[in-house]
Amino acid sequence: MKKTDIKTREDIYLLVSSFYQKIRRDKVLGPFFNETIKNWEEHLQHLTTFWESSLFLKTKFTGNPLKAHVNVDAKHNNSITELHFGLWLNLWFETIDELFEGDYAENAKRRARKMGTFLYLKIFEARNS
Repeated sequence: MKKTDIKTREDIYLLVSSFYQKIRRDKVLGPFFNETIKNWEEHLQHLTTFWESSLFLKTKFTGNPLKAHVNVDAKHNNSITELHFGLWLNLWFETIDELFEGDYAENAKRRARKMGTFLYLKIFEARNS
């Protein structure tokens, strides 16, 4: 099967839903997500909008990912580490590479790497404030 680049909201939904299938089954990451997210379809749509906004700059995302992640960390006794972000990023890259190739796919990797670094640093800061 020839891979194409990420071009549409439907492509992003495929990426996001495939990625979170892996996350939910992961022994390390799964508990954080499965204990937090109650309505998966709603969450997948929300994340699709986030990534559509991030990659295509044509939709408006409403939400506060930083606050959400700080709250999850607090709920889990400040136990999120760089290992969790590394596992998350590896699964994101793996999923992109399985499904897509091209400029938007590579941009999705770059943005995820930057976002992961930012979120981890801000979570760590929030613990000390």
